[in-house]
Parts: sequence; C-alpha cells; structure tokens
Amino acid sequence: MSTPAQPLPAQAPAAATGARGWITRGQATCAFVLALIVAWPLLPDFTVVVASYIALYSLVALGLVLLTGVGGMTSFGQAAFVGVGAYATAWACTSPQAAAWFSAVPAPLLPWLGLLLGLAVTFLIAWGLGAVTLRLSGHYLPLATIAWGLSLYYLFGNMQFLGGQTGITGIPPLRLPGLDLTSPRALGVVVWTVLLVAIWLLHNLLDSREGRAVRSLKTGQVMAESMGIDTTRQRVKLFVLAALLAAVSGWLYAHMQRFVNPTPFNLNIGIEFLFMAVVGGSGHLWGAVLGATVITLLKEKLQDWLPLLLGGSGNFETIVFGLMMVLVLQRFAQGMWPTLSRITAPLFKPTTARRTTPAGRLDRRQLPAVGTRLMDARAVTKRFGGLVANDSVDLHVDAGEVHALIGPNGAGKSTFFNMISGVDDPTEGSIALLSQPMAGKPSREFARLGLSRTFQHVRILGQRSVLENVALGAHLRAHRGWLASMLRLDRAEEAALLAEARRQIERCGLGPFADVPAGSLALGQQRIVEIARALAGQPALLLLDEPAAGLRHLEKQALAQLLAQLRSEGLGILIVEHDMEFVMNLADRITVLEFGAVIAEGPPAEIQSNQRVLDAYLGGADDFDFASDEKGSAA
Repeated sequence: MSTPAQPLPAQAPAAATGARGWITRGQATCAFVLALIVAWPLLPDFTVVVASYIALYSLVALGLVLLTGVGGMTSFGQAAFVGVGAYATAWACTSPQAAAWFSAVPAPLLPWLGLLLGLAVTFLIAWGLGAVTLRLSGHYLPLATIAWGLSLYYLFGNMQFLGGQTGITGIPPLRLPGLDLTSPRALGVVVWTVLLVAIWLLHNLLDSREGRAVRSLKTGQVMAESMGIDTTRQRVKLFVLAALLAAVSGWLYAHMQRFVNPTPFNLNIGIEFLFMAVVGGSGHLWGAVLGATVITLLKEKLQDWLPLLLGGSGNFETIVFGLMMVLVLQRFAQGMWPTLSRITAPLFKPTTARRTTPAGRLDRRQLPAVGTRLMDARAVTKRFGGLVANDSVDLHVDAGEVHALIGPNGAGKSTFFNMISGVDDPTEGSIALLSQPMAGKPSREFARLGLSRTFQHVRILGQRSVLENVALGAHLRAHRGWLASMLRLDRAEEAALLAEARRQIERCGLGPFADVPAGSLALGQQRIVEIARALAGQPALLLLDEPAAGLRHLEKQALAQLLAQLRSEGLGILIVEHDMEFVMNLADRITVLEFGAVIAEGPPAEIQSNQRVLDAYLGGADDFDFASDEKGSAA
C-alpha cells in the first residue's frame, strides 16, 4: 500500500530545548499526597477543619469542572445537590419514621445507608432535571439551573419532616470497623481520601474513549453526533455525575457538622462553587482544588482582616471578595491552574508514552463490493420559509467512486451535505443509506451505518492533540463505558483506538504532528486531521466538504493521491470542492448545482463541455480549457 506524500507543514514541531526537568507530574502528585499525610497529624485543629472544608468544596467544584469546563454546560445549582446528600443522611439517621423503616439496620450503619439514599435520590432528581434542563442552550440553561436550585433550596426549608428552617440536629458521626471518625482530624482523612480517589477516577475517565466524547460536547453537537456520539445521553450522564459528586460532599458535610439547615445550600453558595471551578481553571481537575483553596482561604482571611482595617463589622468581605474575583478573572481568564502549570513547566520532565498495554481489537466493518449503491438521495427538497435551498435534487454515490458536488456559492451544497449526513432533515424527498431509509434519523445513526464526514468550517478539539482528535473518529468501533474507563479496565481497547488513530495520521502524512495540539496546526493541516478522523471510523461512505481549501499545491497532490487510494480500496467518496483542477483530475462523476437545483450531472468531460455549466458557474469555456491543459500536463 503506497503512502501519500507528506503535506508540507507550515511549521515543524519544535524540539524540546533547555532543561528537561527533574520530576514527572505523577511523581509531583505522589509527593503532594505524601506531604499531606506527613503534615496532617502536625497541623493545628483549626487548620485541619479548614483543610477538610477545602476538600469538601473541591468535590463539588470537580463536578463543575466536568460540567462547565469540559462539557460546556453552566450550572448555578450544584449547592442544591449538596443539600440533597446532606438531608438524605440526616433524615435516615435521625427521623423516627426512618428508624421504623430501617429497624433491622444497626445504628453504626445508618450513615452509610444515608449515603446510598442520598445517591439514589440525587440520581433520580438529577436525571429528571437533566433530561429537561439540558435540552436548553445559550443563556436559558444557566437560568434554568438557577430556577431549580432555588426550588430545591426553598423545598428544604418548607418541609417539616426535614426540620424546616431550623434544620436537623443530632446527626451521628461516621464509623468504620475499629475506627471512630468523630474528630475532625480523623474525618478529614476520609474527606481527603474521597477527594483524591475522585480525582483519580475522573482523570481516568477523561483519558479514555468516553472522555473524548465528553470533551467533544463543548464544540457543539454537530461534530460529536457525526462521530456517532449520543450527545443528549452524554450531557445527562455528565450532569448526573456532577450531581453525585455534590451529594457525596453533602453527605460528608452533614457528618462533619452533625447538623444541617437550608442556609449552606442557597444560590449564593452555588455561585461560589462555580467561582471555585472557574478561578482554579474550569478545564482542569486540579484546578478545582486550587480554586477551592484560594476562595476558601480568601474568604476566611477577609473576615479576619477587614474588621481590623475598617474598624467595624459588616458585610465588607462580600464586597471586597466580589471585587477581587473580578480582578482574578481578568488576570487569569482561563483560571489559575493553567498559569501555574506554565510557570512550573520547566520543573517537569516531558510526558512519555504511558500505554504499554497490548492493543485489543476494534470492530471492523465489511465494506460493500465495488459498485454497490451506498447513498441514494431522491427528489430532496429543503425549504427555509419561502427560500428553497435545494429543489428536488437527485444524487447517488456508489462504492469505489469519487462523486463531486460543485456549484457557485449559495448553490445549496452545504445544505444538501447536512441533509444526507443527518444534520438536517429534508422538507421533501427521501435519503437512503445502504438501502436503509434515513428520514428523521440523527447523524449518529448515519455514522453507525458507515458514513463519515468533514466540515466546511473545521471542527476539532483545538487544545487536544492530533492523536486524540483522530481517535474520536473511531468512537463507534469500541464499547467500553464510563465505569470501565474510571477503573482503567479499558486499557487494551484504548491502546487499539490510539494505534488506529496513529495509523490514519501517518497515512494522511501528519505523523510528526500526532502529539501536538491540533489547534496549533495550519488550517490546511487541520482539514487533513478531519480527514484522518473520518477514516478512523472505517467508513463505507466518506463526505468531504472543501478538503483542499487552504492546502498548497504539493499538499493537494498528496490529498488527491490519498483519495484515489481510498477509491481503489472500495470507499465511496462524495466531495464538495471549489478547486476545479483538483475536482476534474479526481472525480469519476460530477453533479452541478445552481440555485439549489441540479443543472448537470456526468463525467468530467461532459461537464467541461456543458454550455449551461460554463455560462452559469464558470463564466466561460476558458476556465475549463485551463483545467484540461493542467490535467493533460499532469498526466
């Protein structure tokens, strides 16, 4: 199998220079944990309590890092889920009705029953709210979280069996066999252990197939759905996970305080949790810990210092805190953790390959025989009000051919592309993929049947590596879920996904750039990344939207060679392109659109001699004479 010429890079990845550091980031994390273990017995009691609260707040902020920084969804209502976890265990441990229901449960186990109850109730509430709320977008989503956050807060204060505004007292301490966790110092060890385990689990999740699916949510649903990802399901799962983390924090909080009332679960606290995630770095797990630490200590110190400085008491700390948050967000737009990482980068050794697990096996699709009808669009019409974007368009693509769709700007090519890939539904007409009618089906179902596509405007995860972007295209070829990813039971499958992604990257001529951020590449190279990502899904039908845009001459030659090779392997390719030389040298058949209607269809030679095409699209025969000369000289 021949390999296409490597596209000429705009800038080669720079080699590492200077000091290579003296410690890995994993070793630094272990050093932090070890220092915490050694220092914990020596810390003053007040410091232990503050550190425990920082860990509790960090748990909630972790969920918001996933929800907001990674998934692109803003929530102001996480404090309400903390309240659900706290009130569930308080009721289970103190209510006479709960005592009657759970009379067979020994008293030391009631707090653990309260944890299970809190998680179950939180799951049901979060799933129900998420299924409704997450359908909203833009500013409606955060407004909706404010609404249900306030509703749950007032619900806590108005339900008499939860103590009303007075709250619930007499919550017992946590107990483990042979361990009494009554003291804040002992319980603080549990709190920090839970936090560190949560960070490890979430790190594993983000470093997986499912993690890439979660990260794709922030760029919009179109790209993610085209990779076969059920974005609605992923958003709800992410919302539920963030809520469960908040509930665990509430459960620990209740047994630390031994008392709960509605005050700590109001909207103001929900805003503070969001501040913690954003100030620390909303896309970074350890940013949650940094943000919780900074805001907790800042509030604590302001309460001590301001009365001394101003000579009186009041709510001055709230005013100063708000002003300081504005300054911090101005100075650290992406949060403090990315800045801290950049400053300390010289201390750390470069990240080395971390996966030595033998690669597992991915699903493989049996490609249809050459000549098989892959896609058949008949009388496809799309109206936007009184505007007819596509008017009764017929087009089909067979296995083993390159079919080009051309036309002037505004001819309806992108609209047609969106309809035959499931992004949009036609007003009239039918679309069949591998003989299956696809009316009303989402684009992930098109991907499941073997359709992959690129986009006119590049859609990639700019801050993630080229390797991770391309691996996203193979999402449907693996099956391990969230739990397996968290527990690192997916390593063989993950190794196979990355091996397949690297193979496609090298095939497309971007091997030296596999581990650099995709957003740092030139636009033409980013288009090649999209092609590699589409190929990683092992498609039967490949839709390419202006793939040669932004490429230089040698890069176009390499792309043409790659597409010709794919055609010889039996893929069907439908391509939208404005570069006539590129199209005429490559396509087997061409369909020409004008004002949304087909004005010509046939092999390149017929299109070049079609007077209607020459007049309506290219402005005269001279343009095609030039393309023909170039084709002859290239031959």
